[in-house]
Amino acid sequence: MAESAMAEVMAELAALEDPRAREVNERHGDDHGVNLSKLRTLAKRLKTQQDLARQLWETGDTSAKLLAILICRPKAFERDELDLMLREARTPKVHDWLVNYVVKKNPHSEELRLAWFADVDPVAASAGWALTAERVAKIPDGLDLAGLLDVIEAEMRDAPARLQWAMNHCLAQIGIGHAEYRARAIDIGERLEVLKDYPTPPGCTSPFAPIWITEMVRRLHVR
Repeated sequence: MAESAMAEVMAELAALEDPRAREVNERHGDDHGVNLSKLRTLAKRLKTQQDLARQLWETGDTSAKLLAILICRPKAFERDELDLMLREARTPKVHDWLVNYVVKKNPHSEELRLAWFADVDPVAASAGWALTAERVAKIPDGLDLAGLLDVIEAEMRDAPARLQWAMNHCLAQIGIGHAEYRARAIDIGERLEVLKDYPTPPGCTSPFAPIWITEMVRRLHVR
């Protein structure tokens, strides 16, 4: 892509900057002020452009990285490229979008899940746990669910925030989708009390695993 066209996209991102949005986002560790709905509108107009996506990512700018994720071709990335991108993600929103919108759709996702799950870096490990939660929910065959519960029980309470959140998600998915482990998953959640007091907006389900599991199972049974 021509340098002038790249400059135009960066100028559009700068024009979308909203100081109030940045203030809110920074409370959650995200250093950008672009309204995500407007970012998605821009991405829809640009459509898929893998070369532009790589250029945007290389700027290091958070808004540019988010746009890159929206216009990239997930299957086009090599394993080592995605591993590096995860370690460059920095902010929670970029990390979350990269894992959910790109890695999950990439043919190397299972290989990366295993590598990150065992990584000593808690940020990489959180990506491994997020991918594991996805497998628990959709393709649990081959997973040691009892072993996952053992690790969660031993390590989740003292894990760094992002890793703790991913482990808690995995705990909830085990409890929701696997009746034989449901009582144990709820018991672990009740004893560890992780996210018990997390502020939850009206109409939303608490991320506290015992409440989350019970509510989702209730909904499934209602159907």
